[in-house]
Amino acid sequence: MQQPLSSGHGASLPNSSTAPGRHQQVPSKAPLRSTAGHCDFITYQNSYQVPVQNIIRPVCPTSLDNTQGSGQTYSTLSMDSSLIAPRGPNMITATPVQSFVDTSQQASYITEHYPSQVPYIVPSQSTTQVLSTHSASINHAYPGFSYQPTSVFNTQHNAPLNLQNLHFATSQPLFNAMSCQTKILPKSEQEHPPASFQPYHAGNTGTSWQPLARTSVKKPAGFTTKPVALSSTARSDMSAGFPFSMPHQIKPSYSPSMTNVAKPPVSVAPLAQWLPPSTERLTSATASPASASKACSVDLFLIIKLIQHQVPCHQLQMMRMKQPSSKVNHLSSSMKGLFFQNKQQAEARKQINLLQERNILPPVPIQCPQSNLSPELRNLNCSPDLFRCTLMNVPQTQALLNKVKLPFGLLLHPFRDLTHLPVITSSTIVRCQSCRTYINPFVSFFDQRRWKCNLCYRVNDVPEEFMYNPLTHSYGEPHKRPEVQTATVEFIASSDYMLRPPQPAVYLFVFDVSHNAMESGYLNICCQSLLENVDKLPGDSRTKIGFITFDNTLHFFNLQEGLSQPQMLIVSEIEDIFIPTPDSLMVNLHESKELVKDLLKMLPAMFTGTRETNSALGPALQAAFKLMSTTGGRISVFQTQRPSIGVGQLFSREDPKQQSTIKGLQHLGPATDFYKKFALDCSSQQVAVDLFLLSGQYCDLASLACMSKYSAGSVFYYPSFHHIHNPTQVEKFQKDLKRYLIRKIGFEAVLRIRCTKGLSIHTFHGNFFVRSTDLLSLANINPDSGFAVQISIEESLSESSVVCFQAALLYTSSKGERRIRVHTLSLPVVNSVAAVYTGADVQAITCLLATMAVDRSISSSLSDARDALVNAVVDSLSAYRSTISNLQKSVLVAPNSLRLFALYILALLKQEAFGTGLSIRLDERVFSMCEMKTRPFVHLILMIHPHLYRIDHLSDEGSITVGDKTIPQPPIIQLSAENLSQDGAFLMDCFSVMYLWIGKNCTNSFSNEVLGFSNWDSVPQNLDRLPELNTLLSRRVTSFVSWLQDSRPFLSILRVVKDDAPFKANFFQRFVEDRAEFALSYYEFLLHIQQHISK
Repeated sequence: MQQPLSSGHGASLPNSSTAPGRHQQVPSKAPLRSTAGHCDFITYQNSYQVPVQNIIRPVCPTSLDNTQGSGQTYSTLSMDSSLIAPRGPNMITATPVQSFVDTSQQASYITEHYPSQVPYIVPSQSTTQVLSTHSASINHAYPGFSYQPTSVFNTQHNAPLNLQNLHFATSQPLFNAMSCQTKILPKSEQEHPPASFQPYHAGNTGTSWQPLARTSVKKPAGFTTKPVALSSTARSDMSAGFPFSMPHQIKPSYSPSMTNVAKPPVSVAPLAQWLPPSTERLTSATASPASASKACSVDLFLIIKLIQHQVPCHQLQMMRMKQPSSKVNHLSSSMKGLFFQNKQQAEARKQINLLQERNILPPVPIQCPQSNLSPELRNLNCSPDLFRCTLMNVPQTQALLNKVKLPFGLLLHPFRDLTHLPVITSSTIVRCQSCRTYINPFVSFFDQRRWKCNLCYRVNDVPEEFMYNPLTHSYGEPHKRPEVQTATVEFIASSDYMLRPPQPAVYLFVFDVSHNAMESGYLNICCQSLLENVDKLPGDSRTKIGFITFDNTLHFFNLQEGLSQPQMLIVSEIEDIFIPTPDSLMVNLHESKELVKDLLKMLPAMFTGTRETNSALGPALQAAFKLMSTTGGRISVFQTQRPSIGVGQLFSREDPKQQSTIKGLQHLGPATDFYKKFALDCSSQQVAVDLFLLSGQYCDLASLACMSKYSAGSVFYYPSFHHIHNPTQVEKFQKDLKRYLIRKIGFEAVLRIRCTKGLSIHTFHGNFFVRSTDLLSLANINPDSGFAVQISIEESLSESSVVCFQAALLYTSSKGERRIRVHTLSLPVVNSVAAVYTGADVQAITCLLATMAVDRSISSSLSDARDALVNAVVDSLSAYRSTISNLQKSVLVAPNSLRLFALYILALLKQEAFGTGLSIRLDERVFSMCEMKTRPFVHLILMIHPHLYRIDHLSDEGSITVGDKTIPQPPIIQLSAENLSQDGAFLMDCFSVMYLWIGKNCTNSFSNEVLGFSNWDSVPQNLDRLPELNTLLSRRVTSFVSWLQDSRPFLSILRVVKDDAPFKANFFQRFVEDRAEFALSYYEFLLHIQQHISK
């Protein structure tokens, strides 16, 4: 049975009966500790309290996983970096540590963390423990391990390491950035063979949504501005293809940052170890002018080393005669890369005077900041569009994190549609025997038979099957397997990851057919869309479908195969719901497809002219749960008014007087717990509930949204929907519904996030149900949902040079396959305040603060949430100011990485979720908060801070080529009305809506060539689309707008704005840098921040 949450979704769980101190020894889980009294904003403890709604702060439960069945205690082998340490150059010792975890058997796929093929011993905690049965023979010198003390072998030559195998700059063995990892040096001019794996296409993901392609950048003649955000390491995005060509070994051009290079003592090794490990030598007889020039660069490097380390000069000639010829160019390229990296770091550390440098918005989209990792590791890292950290350089201690006053967390988009995704079918999925981490590019191979986990540091054996490389059809190259060549992979799971056969795709549609619903005309549009896309619903031959309609009674539909037409069954008793014919209401879609289509054609006419105004939504949901509880699946609810009868009845709580103020604003939380309890029941049976609310009146979305919030569903809101009076909303509903019906879907999913020992996850944000300290239950997973977590540093990371995070999503595909999608992120550990600020990702920080502020608004008040957001800026800039000496009080300085922090927070304060002074309806404010919680960060940051472009003079300068189309790339403009011009046309992209503002003096050529009207006066106010005209400017504008539309999953409404247009006020309130009636301008906000810092 499911563990009840009596005090809300964010409530603390009961304490465990297991010894609390032993839980922290499990490296794969967050250290368990009481969180009572802790704050959401770790560094803003005066502003934040423990939230109640939609936030999980896990504490040790009765059992760490779901409490279904009896618990068991098993022993694991836990190791930290201090337990695996080099003993001399070629010896490694290890010490086992026993830890105990209390787990329980669950009726869902919790075996993603502890699959059944791993045997466990169940020891008594009061007796001496022995190792697990799956361990090999115990070595007395190294207890707990089956391997013998041995040399670390160079896997290329199968010989112990010698001086020629040492790194030329550090005198260390040629390991990866991870400690104790031997790497193979690549052969010259050797290319990896073509992949034999076929990239897995993400499936039918809709008609228009594709990732933003950035290829074939055209640089015009004389173009001197900074290029469009190109990575210095030519990083391959995960959506661009399967990067099998990325080597897992360190390249000869690897050159670590000089600040991290250990100076080799001259007395230990000769200077020859500084040279690149190349076998070709330079002779004066064969040296070409080019090679001689390259050799000079090596001489310069050696002279620097001579000066630094006081090397005797007589060794220089010996080294000069041993220099490589054709391979020496890698040194100069390495130095260039190092110079470019240092230049980027210097740029990131630059101080910005915010009060003087106000035009700080770059003209191109902001990219994720680069970490201090080596280029090789950065190239192997997970795409920032999938897995992103607020701090790309991780502080070494919690004290250092508290000093910089920045939130530490992760933003995830785990099920994002990818153009290419490596899918691996193997009978053996290699995982760490201790923490169950999946093998990934950041593990360390000691030799071909052993690898070290990058999270708990346990040494594991390489399975025999893993020795075979399916790409090269060769044996003995485990480091070239696809699992360790890319940070995002998907495994086809075996039966060990199943507790029951994979469920079929099951869809149940629940329609409101009351008078208000039929007047809005939504049912006709919905049934027509279903008719057009019923063959595209994700699924296989087992797919099931069913329908329920309701007003003051419930209507079921018998669609059993063999009937000549659908039969409607009416249940008028809504106090005690029962299912009239359970076996014939959920039918096989392929067997009953004709009956389904007949019903969809008949349904809109069946309730035309109804006068029933009541809505029995609660009883309809109860009936839907009874139909779906045996199989699991998805319930799609379409509602047009506030539920008025039966269980779940809601009353109006909106006060029109509070629409323009935040003082005393109430009712952001649910009025009843019926919808939350219903969602938790659904989650326990692997059922997710999606809500479509189409209404022009108050419906108490704060209460209704709980059915989706706690069942991992989605909320769609269309205010003032009407099929005649609001055609723009009709078009958006049609496009959104089509995307919703045919997009990829995963059933009965669980998401587990693991992190390096010393880190712990303490708070989750998103739509889910939590099952244990690090396991989220997702009845459904879709490619348009994002999640966020907060991280704390429990132990010092001084023994680690990097930390890693891994998100593993176990789900059932619509085809009935059990799959595991794994994302791995590696970040460096730093011990200085400057390095932490350098790696601060201001966009990720803003998005994380937005989700935290939503929870603060619900648990406390909206004014407290606004104050906490302001305090976040004050605290971070004040902490940075304290690191600078001799700074005047009148100066407001920020690091370059946080130069947009104040601007983003001001934009966030002016959003519908947190805004004041605007006439914002309560349902609209609540929906904006739902968007903040569930949107992926690449979409959320655009909602917070829109992009403004001038489009009346588009050209091919700086354009990109996507397919056979040329896409212009106009620069991004500051969000201030002073940048508008009456003789121009400007496009504002707010993600869900686009505004095309046309100045009164805009040229007639733009109106004629782009809009199809002779002049500005003839352009209608209700224009909501751009015509495709056979003119050059029209093709440029439409291609640019279409490119923006294709970058998002759902349709963005286009509104043309003139001086007399009804949407003019909505357009101008998006200029976040300007002063509004009840909101500060950007400059005033900076003065406000400076005043608080100076106190």
